Amino acid sequence: MALNILFCFTGFLLLYYGAEWLVKGAASLAKNLGITPIVIGLTIVAFGTSAPELVVSVVSSIQNKSMIAVGNVVGSNICNIALVLGMSAVFQPIKSNRSVIKRDIPIMLLISMYLLVLSLDSTISRIEGATLFGGIILYTFFNYYISLKETKQGAYSETVTLNTEVEDVGYVPSRYKQIILIIAGIAGVVTGAQLVVDSAVKIMHVFGVSEKFIGLTIVAFGTSLPELATSVVAALKKQMDISIGNLVGSNVFNILSVIGTASLVRPIPIPGGFMESGLVIDYIVMIFTSFLPLLMMRKTSTITRKNGFVLLTCYVGYLIYLILKS
Repeated sequence: MALNILFCFTGFLLLYYGAEWLVKGAASLAKNLGITPIVIGLTIVAFGTSAPELVVSVVSSIQNKSMIAVGNVVGSNICNIALVLGMSAVFQPIKSNRSVIKRDIPIMLLISMYLLVLSLDSTISRIEGATLFGGIILYTFFNYYISLKETKQGAYSETVTLNTEVEDVGYVPSRYKQIILIIAGIAGVVTGAQLVVDSAVKIMHVFGVSEKFIGLTIVAFGTSLPELATSVVAALKKQMDISIGNLVGSNVFNILSVIGTASLVRPIPIPGGFMESGLVIDYIVMIFTSFLPLLMMRKTSTITRKNGFVLLTCYVGYLIYLILKS
């Protein structure tokens, strides 16, 4: 038991540092190759911070542990908004660009509801996974187009934010070190994901709890560590757009790319049925927590410390519900 806990903790560390190395190496390489900060922010950095969720869910899907694959994404999305955004706002009230409220959060909500519709038949097929994966391609191109349009119109704030984001991950000038960081990052994320999934399942058997509980709690929190660290640091540095932008983008990426890729590798069944297993409640909580920032920012575009405590309370309440149910 103690050894499994050690392996799980080691896996979390590898996931965290692996994602950090991957982002740092890839962003530095992209900058050297002359790729614009907009593309770096929308693709490489976004992929890097969500790499743990992607690898954990794909590995879980391959190993036929479907509830961990789905639970990881749903739990991570709840964690990103209720815990990470809540904690960031407690440290420093978060004021965001109006485009996040008018465009990005509504898109996140629509995608979350689309995942709910796909899951109603208790299976996410390869075809449905292909529609999700196609969505992340469209979403990336859409953001790229909007960013270029806003920049041409003189709206430079997003470009400045993305430039700052690239600097925050730590620029490495050496091409050799960039490649080493990318390789080490991928290896760390893959190995860490394997350790987390295997040890979490063994711990699950010892305590007699379900795969869904493990995926929604332990695995979800572990794979949200990069977002947690990035957003809290960004909030402390008063770089608000980085904080909320990363979280909203990560949630969109988790559903479209992570679930999409995992279901393309192998169709994802929901054991016991979507309604019967109670997973529908977790989806509703995910959609509800995704809606809260929109409600909180509708007038002042700000998530206050009070709002942060409300989000944290929601997360604690959700954890209590999961523990009592398990």
